[in-house]
Amino acid sequence: MSALLDSLAAAFDGLAQREAAGLGAHRREALEAALRDGLPGPRSEAWKYTPLRAMERRAFAPAAPIAADTVADIGALDAALADVPSPRMVFVDGCYDAARSDIAAMSMPGIDVQPLSQVLRTGEPRDANFLARRFAGADEVFANLNAALAEEGVVIRLDHECPAAFPLHLVFVASGRAQESATHLRHFVDLRNDTHLCLVEHHIALGEHRGLSNHVFHVHLGQRAGLEHVRVQSEAAGASVFARTDAVLARDARYARLDLELGASLSRHELNVRLEGDHARLTASGVLFADGKRHVDTRLGIAHIARDTACDLFWRGLATDRGRAAFHGGIVIREGADGSNANLSNKNLLLSSQAEIDTQPVLVIHADEVQAAHGATVGQLDPTALFYLRTRGLPEPEARALLTAAFCREALNVVAAGPLRNALTAMLDARLAEATGP
Repeated sequence: MSALLDSLAAAFDGLAQREAAGLGAHRREALEAALRDGLPGPRSEAWKYTPLRAMERRAFAPAAPIAADTVADIGALDAALADVPSPRMVFVDGCYDAARSDIAAMSMPGIDVQPLSQVLRTGEPRDANFLARRFAGADEVFANLNAALAEEGVVIRLDHECPAAFPLHLVFVASGRAQESATHLRHFVDLRNDTHLCLVEHHIALGEHRGLSNHVFHVHLGQRAGLEHVRVQSEAAGASVFARTDAVLARDARYARLDLELGASLSRHELNVRLEGDHARLTASGVLFADGKRHVDTRLGIAHIARDTACDLFWRGLATDRGRAAFHGGIVIREGADGSNANLSNKNLLLSSQAEIDTQPVLVIHADEVQAAHGATVGQLDPTALFYLRTRGLPEPEARALLTAAFCREALNVVAAGPLRNALTAMLDARLAEATGP
């Protein structure tokens, strides 16, 4: 067994709420499955672009909450949260920080927002039944580790016809104090019929660290429900991030999301969406940015199951220095899903001779009368556009930076124009300027 799995298995015995909500047996089964299957190797189709040989030799201790008397950390934390509006929920090193959270605006009939730890302590067992989901695939080791070890996260439930008026910000902070620590968080978003929510995830670091974070999100959208979901991953340069989102959409549900992968040494996100109700629609876009020696991997698995469903997938990738980006866009239109409309666009820019981008669009159709298109490209900046900007007086570094930013900004259109999109644009521009600007 690898050092990684050994260290995480050792952490299992110290879980404070291992038996809560009657989940003890399930947690043990999930851990045993992870230890039995081991880390996926190069022969695993789903992991062939993301080798884990270096990761399996590392050991991680459970993350501890930030100490109240570490003034420097507290000051840096408060500064990092200054621009994040309420309502918000803050998690530091995997632990809920009630003092810096503010969800008063969400305290209204029909809206239930709680940290998972509270649900496990005081809630009914059925409130945590999403934790009992099983992951049977041999390459789902990180999902099984999450099932075994997660004791914290966010649980959000909106009742029938109840909209949330403000975006809810989820802030996940790595303090940087524990260099080799691991956090496992599990989240559940349940929007009943005719409900709507805007959710913004911030993944940030206060300092450099080499920790591991493992997040699993479950999203259930009832009939005519709508979720706008933004995820910004700006982890430390040495961090390892594994994230998975599993969403199920009922009839006429709408799911719009944006993923900005801007940080971490190794990051991988799996987005799995099942369009189970007629006329359900997914609109998703993202930006993958691999600079330095970073490795960024995004894997989509979209299943059209009901009639007249639609998905629009729009991803942009950038790789510079010795960075590597991998993208898999999988769409399956099942038998009986007639009238489905599926579109996937993945365009990528190589900004250095040593960078690498692997893209794999996959479209499988088992239904009739569908509209489907998918395409992927890997190239360099247009020399004609670059020449045009230079003839207008822009130095070459500024011209390249301007074209690169324009290439990525298109992905942000999934977010409605307004303060949120403006903030995301500024964040993306700043990150690109840091690595590719003049």
